[in-house]
Amino acid sequence: MEVDPIPFETFASFERLTAKEPLLSVEPPAWAAAAHAIVVDEQVHYLWAKKTAEDFWVLMHSWAPTSNPTAVSHDPRNPIVSPAAEGFDSRDVEYPFPFHNPIDDRYYMYYLGNQQMPRSKQTGLLVSEGDLGSWTRIGSGPVVARAGSHEESGCSHPSVTVDGDTIHMVYTGERPAPPERKEILYNVPTICHATAPISDPAHVTKNPVNPVFSGSGQGWDRYGVREAEILKGPGYFDIFYGGYDGTEWTIGHVRTRDFIKFEPNPHNPIFRPSSNQQAWDSSGLLTPQVFVMNSTYHMIYAGLKGTGWNRVSEVQSGLAVART
Repeated sequence: MEVDPIPFETFASFERLTAKEPLLSVEPPAWAAAAHAIVVDEQVHYLWAKKTAEDFWVLMHSWAPTSNPTAVSHDPRNPIVSPAAEGFDSRDVEYPFPFHNPIDDRYYMYYLGNQQMPRSKQTGLLVSEGDLGSWTRIGSGPVVARAGSHEESGCSHPSVTVDGDTIHMVYTGERPAPPERKEILYNVPTICHATAPISDPAHVTKNPVNPVFSGSGQGWDRYGVREAEILKGPGYFDIFYGGYDGTEWTIGHVRTRDFIKFEPNPHNPIFRPSSNQQAWDSSGLLTPQVFVMNSTYHMIYAGLKGTGWNRVSEVQSGLAVART
């Protein structure tokens, strides 16, 4: 029997819980970004990335009670994962996405790894025995490696959901911008899809039709889509992503049954930068992970204050809740 999908209106009703102060923050010029949440019992764990003042990335762990998710405590072991001595993640580790694997009752975490030179964003995998501040690399190479012209600059920013025996992943493919586009955006980002069996999360198979999504066809995301986040809903996979109109990144939503056809939310973009120009998230938004906490949909996201996603801007992470 077919079940009703989550209404589009629900995902257009997010309100900020951290309008005045970000959920996760660091002293500029460092960034607190690429954050994801996972609820375990009565705690919500935040796995996020810190871009240091020296301009490289490390992984961080924080948590809060689900009854008060903005009352954040930070792991004294931070950073919990640093770049490797050599290999595909020898410069940066960022964009950690944790999930529980029902087949072995362990936690896994896909993440973005970037090597020294030449720069190349690819996806690695970590495993934890239950302590979400302690992770071990699975292998020394990427589990999602660059392939194809649409991934010339990178294949990472992973987000996953478990559906039966299958892990579904969405990630960002990046290629350099052609000369006529470089004044708009330095690259051409698109959304790709891959799968892995829960019995072997390191065995990732890319969708042969990648990239599966290049935008809604509307003006608000016409120049790029990136950092997609996946949520398994009834009957559909709900996808949340950053879309670029040539000036500003905002958050949109589409849903799909098969990763072939995508139905856009008629309220897109569903979440915009703050209208308060002094706010910490007034200039752009990315990394919109939607998750369930206290039977309610929440969104953790990255917010920008400044002229662009560069070293002179401030980037922190916030939390919002769906009110419908």
